[in-house]
Amino acid sequence: MILPRYHIADSLIPGAGKGLFVAEHVARGRLITAPDAIPEVFRFDEIARRPDAAQLLPSTVRWFEDRYTVTPEWPDECYINHAFDPTGLWHLGFVFALRDLAPGTEVTVDYRHLLAPGQAEDFPDTSTGAPIVGFSWEESLATSTAQLHALLERR
Repeated sequence: MILPRYHIADSLIPGAGKGLFVAEHVARGRLITAPDAIPEVFRFDEIARRPDAAQLLPSTVRWFEDRYTVTPEWPDECYINHAFDPTGLWHLGFVFALRDLAPGTEVTVDYRHLLAPGQAEDFPDTSTGAPIVGFSWEESLATSTAQLHALLERR
């Protein structure tokens, strides 16, 4: 579920297609998205063994440890694009505003939290040209928890 008012429009990130933009001010540390319907989670190796794995991987998101959802129906949350310097923090499926977001700001997160450990996106980061490679579960959890703690501490 997306909590602030928002709209989908052409992304400001070259080659990214559509993006999700907030339509109202969102204060630093506030929730932008929260999970509301996770019907089933799968281990990554279960997804990788499927004959349609290549088609499913772009719609696969890590939620915790080695458990992932597959959402080929692309809800609006799927329009949140990647950035190494994101506007949102992905933490266990929740997205928090990393700074005050003015209306019209595109919501981005660091996809390394959503990918399997060592899994590489098939596109590079547009700002740096660097590959986007999934963090280990421990690195993702430690990094996002520290960032969330810092956000909440400064509110």
